[in-house]
Parts: sequence; structure tokens; C-alpha cells
Amino acid sequence: QVQLVESGGGLVQPGGSLRLSCAVSGISFRIAAMCWYRQAPGKQRELVASINSGGSTDYADSAKGRFTISRDNAKKTVALQMNSLKPEDTAVYYCNALYGMYNYWGQGTEVTVSS
Repeated sequence: QVQLVESGGGLVQPGGSLRLSCAVSGISFRIAAMCWYRQAPGKQRELVASINSGGSTDYADSAKGRFTISRDNAKKTVALQMNSLKPEDTAVYYCNALYGMYNYWGQGTEVTVSS
């Protein structure tokens, strides 16, 4: 059974930082491409950051310079370090695994940026 379990969300003030983590089981993590998406209230889910099996990363324009995606193949985890958070970063953040022809999702973790 494939499982993606996110953690690390919460309430943070503008300018603050959070680190999201996603623990993956049930797939050969090393060959999966991993992504973080987010969905704000009333908006479509959007891609925030991705990292492929070789470690190459890509970011949405809104995340560049503030967010960093990383992976630990030994621990089968992917992280999203978020700095300089803004109220517009408020959303539910989802971990996503692209594994061959399959696409797996976590349950999401909520991030609220507010003073």
C-alpha cells in the first residue's frame, strides 16, 4: 500500500518559516519524482516545487528564492523549507509522487500565514 504522510504545517506569522516533510512508503522512493502542490481556499491546486530522482529541482515563480525542496532517499522523505512566508502562501500543501505511470497524493497539511 502506498502512503504519503505530510507533517509540519501550522500557523506562522508573515516573514516566518516552516518546514514541511513527507514520509513515503510502498514505492521505490529513489526513482520517484516528488512534488509539493498547494491549494488555497477557492483556488485550483498549483505546483509549488518538484525534485526528480536525480535531485534536479524546479519551482513556481511564487516560490523561487523563498522555498527549497529536498529529498532524503535513505529516509524516503521529501521536505519543503519555506522561508519569508507571506499571507498568500496560506493553503493546504500536498505531497505528490510520480512513480512510473502512477500518481500518488498525501492527505495534505495546512499552512496558515497570519499575524
